Amino acid sequence: MSTSLASLNITQSSASQGSGIDVTAVVDQILESERGPENIMKQQDIDLQTEESALKSLNSGLSALLDKINALKDPLGALVQNVASSSDTSVLTATAQTSAAPGSHIVVVKNLSSTGTAYSDPVTDANTTFGTGVITLQIGGMSHDIKVDSNNNTLTTLVQAINQQNLGVTASIISDDSGARLALVSNTTGAAGDLTITANTSELVMHKGSPGQDASLTIDGLPFSSATNTVTGAIPGVTLNLVSSAPNSEVQVNVGPDRSGAAQAVRDFVTAYNSVITAINSQYQYDSTTNQGGVLASDSSVRTLQSLLLSDVTYSVSGNNGLVNLASLGVNMADDGTLSVDSSKLNDVLANHYSDFQNFFQASNTGYAQHFGAALDSLTDPTQGILNVDLAQNLSMQKSLTSQIADFEDRLAIRQQQLITQYSQIDTALREYPVLMQQISSQLGSLPTFK
Repeated sequence: MSTSLASLNITQSSASQGSGIDVTAVVDQILESERGPENIMKQQDIDLQTEESALKSLNSGLSALLDKINALKDPLGALVQNVASSSDTSVLTATAQTSAAPGSHIVVVKNLSSTGTAYSDPVTDANTTFGTGVITLQIGGMSHDIKVDSNNNTLTTLVQAINQQNLGVTASIISDDSGARLALVSNTTGAAGDLTITANTSELVMHKGSPGQDASLTIDGLPFSSATNTVTGAIPGVTLNLVSSAPNSEVQVNVGPDRSGAAQAVRDFVTAYNSVITAINSQYQYDSTTNQGGVLASDSSVRTLQSLLLSDVTYSVSGNNGLVNLASLGVNMADDGTLSVDSSKLNDVLANHYSDFQNFFQASNTGYAQHFGAALDSLTDPTQGILNVDLAQNLSMQKSLTSQIADFEDRLAIRQQQLITQYSQIDTALREYPVLMQQISSQLGSLPTFK
């Protein structure tokens, strides 16, 4: 951009009138014309930041994909989880641990576990006094004397006294239309916490409530009892949660692999993989508006990453009863490299060939998840990962540009001061021009005239 007198609003007329110039505007115009190299550097920095964002997004996608592969590889993960089902969840429900052995069991719940309770006849209210004495309470095999005297012969004070003794029961007050009652509830479920009032010389009449009894059930014809309605250990690795008694009903409990969870783990992997490969593919799609591809279209590392992923996802094992690659499981690849799940085929594999399915992913050293996981570990390495190397170079270039731009700005600041000084002098000279012309005219007018 060139600078001329006209561009500075300096004309013969303005000069003769002593109007001067706008120094700030002139200096800004000159500096703007000299910012060309800086503007180029700033645009380069913007481009690098855009590329950095795209690289980070891809890297994040790779990390998410690695998480899903690790879930398929995990020896305690979805592919080795067991699930237990009940044919009648109104009677019992069941859960299974990884250690549970597949199988089917018949369970009959004769009665549920219950907690021992006791209660009193009503008195007028919680602060009504009653006659003193001793209440003897048996909890399981232990006997306890509760002394009722003038310090605790109201329900309010008696509840406090009982709870402070830590007898293995919890005392409380229950009020209804008939008045207030003392309620005792055992802290131990089952027969071991049964409550019995064996003696009572106080005026507070006590009664036995519900008995404390163990749950009783049979599993495959064998009798079992449990102090709680959560039964563990009867079927190794399986927990039975008893809901109601049904002494005349058989409930079938089936234990086997969590096929639904395994199928979801495969779908999660496919989703994560498609997210990454689609993001890479988008870099090579031509945009007719901008007449160019994605910001990483010219990045050779991204092209290499694409090639590596396509190679790793098609990895095959040998043998394994024909389940040797993703396609044999019902996971198919489209022309653009994305995957889709044939649910019907996958469910058939899970139902009839689960051990082969599991072996495909988790076989020691040769399993699909082992292979792909190792490749992704390398690709996402914090220092040597293919995109992290690119990111390090990108950030280094951004740092260099930032330094260059700062140096350029420092030079422009010095240049600005020089221009301000220079054009301030010109401004002063232009403003003094009329006075100088008047002085010259006056001097010429005083000269003698010669004929």
